Amino acid sequence: MRMPALDGLRGIAVSGVLLFHTGNLPGGFLGVDLFFVLSGFLITGLLLREAETARGISLVSFWGRRLRRLFPALALVLVVVTVTVWALQRVGYPVTDRGMVSTTVADGLWVQLNLVNWHLLAQDASYWDAFGRSRVFEHLWSIAVEEQFYLVWPFVIGAIAWVAARSRQRAGTVDAAALAVAVAVSAVSLVLMVALLDPADPTRVYTGTDTRAFSLLLGAAAATAPVRRAFQHIVWSSRSIAAWAVGILTVGILAFWVLADGTTTPGLFTGGLLAHAISCAILIGLCAAATTAQTQSTAGTPRLPLPVGMLQAAPLTRLGEISYSLYLWHWPVIVLFSAQEHPELPHWLHSAIVIGMSIAFATASRYLVEDPIRFRARWARGRTGLVVFLFASAALLAMWLALPMPAAPPIDTGQL
Repeated sequence: MRMPALDGLRGIAVSGVLLFHTGNLPGGFLGVDLFFVLSGFLITGLLLREAETARGISLVSFWGRRLRRLFPALALVLVVVTVTVWALQRVGYPVTDRGMVSTTVADGLWVQLNLVNWHLLAQDASYWDAFGRSRVFEHLWSIAVEEQFYLVWPFVIGAIAWVAARSRQRAGTVDAAALAVAVAVSAVSLVLMVALLDPADPTRVYTGTDTRAFSLLLGAAAATAPVRRAFQHIVWSSRSIAAWAVGILTVGILAFWVLADGTTTPGLFTGGLLAHAISCAILIGLCAAATTAQTQSTAGTPRLPLPVGMLQAAPLTRLGEISYSLYLWHWPVIVLFSAQEHPELPHWLHSAIVIGMSIAFATASRYLVEDPIRFRARWARGRTGLVVFLFASAALLAMWLALPMPAAPPIDTGQL
């Protein structure tokens, strides 16, 4: 069931990231955390429903759906941006140089392998101090974290469902076990974040999969039956309480984005991110419960709480519908249309231009590439789809290996 309020939350999340990367919202990077919690909630909900109805998880079907949803847009961005960077460097475009071409090719390979966050950490690429003015794919660390979650978490749910089926456990056992695992691993993830934190540069704990797992897993916990029933009880018992809770949580989260800073906010990496993720999980759970209650209601049952209805506003849901593509495109646009190279533009105008360009690219990607492949292309399914995916992956690998690298600048040995 489609939930427009969750599309609205996606719209808020991607807006925060856009405003952060254009220098307009210091804590907008926390929009990524909202994305993480949303992903954990939605993916776990799908997996648990499949486990309940089919008594197991079809990993091949799950990964096939994920590939059709995520790979086309990502492959398009990788090809277009890489070729653009290389071509612009060849013609002497100011913001490109040999270093940008090299990092684009090197990072692109690791993006394709869904390991770019670990690649960047191995290269000591600081998220906060050196956030990639020469790295057009550095923002894709978060996509890598989500992809790694998509690989591991279905195995966990599938194993729980298999054990429950073999032991003939009562209905609800899978959800209860998934909740316990999600909470336990979230606690371990927080402990790792605190233990591995370097206050001078928290990049390791901010972009590492192990230290960020709690955001995804708290979303997963909110999707389990016991927690969903609690949210539904709140919504059905008191519309006013649900409305106040959604409103307060939304305002509180946005206020935190305005006040937070990545390196100086006290307690951000020793519990602040966890509290933020819990707030996002509760907000998502209440919005989902309110939407479900309204769908299942009869005449005279309370309507959606007003704050939930506001999250369904058209501008937010439209942004939410293209949020994945918009996230993919926005950072390369910001890097290649650098504010430093256009000092004649006021800051607000530069921000408006790059955001507008990003939305245009994302919209074209969504409606010309992603939706046709995801919903209408029969060749994208089954064995044919697998062959196409393998061919496209091989073509990307060939591009990283074959793309001509610019020559190194000559060295004047007479000055040695």
